[in-house]
Amino acid sequence: MFPMDVPHGACLRRDAVRLIGEKRVRSAIADGTFATPWPGVVVDPARAAEPLTVVAAGLLAGGPEARASGPTAAFLHGLDAVDPTPVDLLVPYGSTRRTGRGLVVHNGRDLVDDTTEIHGLPALCLGRVLSDVLCSRRHQDALALVDQALARLPPEQREAFRATLHDRLRRRPDPRGTRVGARLLDLATGLAESPAESWMLWRIVDLGFPVPEVNHSMNDVQGRPRWRLDLSWPALRIAVEYDGRLAHLDRTELDGMRVQALRGLGWIVIVVDVDDLRSTLRVERELHEAFVARGLDPRGRTAGALRPRPHRERLVG
Repeated sequence: MFPMDVPHGACLRRDAVRLIGEKRVRSAIADGTFATPWPGVVVDPARAAEPLTVVAAGLLAGGPEARASGPTAAFLHGLDAVDPTPVDLLVPYGSTRRTGRGLVVHNGRDLVDDTTEIHGLPALCLGRVLSDVLCSRRHQDALALVDQALARLPPEQREAFRATLHDRLRRRPDPRGTRVGARLLDLATGLAESPAESWMLWRIVDLGFPVPEVNHSMNDVQGRPRWRLDLSWPALRIAVEYDGRLAHLDRTELDGMRVQALRGLGWIVIVVDVDDLRSTLRVERELHEAFVARGLDPRGRTAGALRPRPHRERLVG
């Protein structure tokens, strides 16, 4: 048993020595009572795989000036679309802390003004976290995190929050990524029901297709909501439905009936799954054919629409 009551089951080795003595600490490390994920840090091995314990230990390894950042900070804020490990840390310029096993260390400024405390751990505030990931992380991951953040807000507060993020993008000292970050921010709706739906939205728009409507509601003949379509172009009666397999395991038959009913109503329905998140070749081909079937020629679309241009471009406006 871990012989100490410390927050999240992690503490500095020197603090463990102060609490129980050098001899007991050495013995605990030797017999596995303590795990040592990073030099100078000990954790309860029974909790060593818990994300909160890993983050707490990583912050201790980063030193007193370190702040959780990126997906790690997003996790502390309650956004779980992206794995919080390896632990992302932001440290001031001039710090000697470097990236190592299980730790990704970035240098930044304005740490004091943008710092908050969550679960007793220092982290960047949510606005700073999201503006950073929009400019510097995988675009589909950034979109999924912003979607989750918007989903937690009442609908009437979402545009105000989006505006604060746009303001942060405009004020970033480093302009790299801000143009694409602003487009991703505008793409987020807060309506996606899973990170996979956000990822698929990004892929479809990045392929150059028109931005689809997220979770379009279809009513029955009495005007009552009957279905919600994951991604769709209602005027063209084209829909993309994501099959999450495990998430929809108990709904497989029901979802199949819905797809058939939609097709019976004249909709073109493209069902995608996790494999299509890795390769969009089939989705791209079937979407192209669907738009052609509706009398539109999508050959003029520009693939890579949500990716950086060769030159760096500061966001304006």
